[in-house]
Amino acid sequence: MTWSYARWRGAGPAEPKEAPVEAVRRQRRPAHPAVRALGMLAAFAGTVLFSVVLARLTLEPSAASADLVHANVRPGHSIRAYLDGTSTIEAVRQLGGNLLLGVPFGVLLPVLLPPARGLLRVAVVTVVLMTLVELTQGALVTGRVFDIDDVILNTVGALIGYLLIGLRLGRAVHPRRRHWWQR
Repeated sequence: MTWSYARWRGAGPAEPKEAPVEAVRRQRRPAHPAVRALGMLAAFAGTVLFSVVLARLTLEPSAASADLVHANVRPGHSIRAYLDGTSTIEAVRQLGGNLLLGVPFGVLLPVLLPPARGLLRVAVVTVVLMTLVELTQGALVTGRVFDIDDVILNTVGALIGYLLIGLRLGRAVHPRRRHWWQR
């Protein structure tokens, strides 16, 4: 009989430690290949749809951006301008729209690009892609300018999407691999 603090306190016999083999068996099983393929197909279709919506929203002239005549490279400047200088509905539409525009990045990236899973990786990929979108619309679209606040809001939206849905969805489609030291 072995002595333990739990036994000394009268809490009953000490629980035996779980064997490593049992711990491995209790890990989540990978999804069925058909389920994984269906998830990838749905994510691909979602990406195509999102790309069309993103192009329509960002690469066409906008009446809301007509008042802006210069690019914004100071973080928070246009956010403050929307909060102070426009109606509440317009501020919610502009700021909330940029947040919502980033959410699909956080949901789709972990499914389509398993190496992009993780909060920091989703943020980096979103910053890079949205900076390219902002630079493109600033250079090619009349009435549009580069705005760093749009990149910031899109990235925050992507992180929200990742934390709410993307993390679980990415793990469901692409379960974690066991490393050589865990085998």
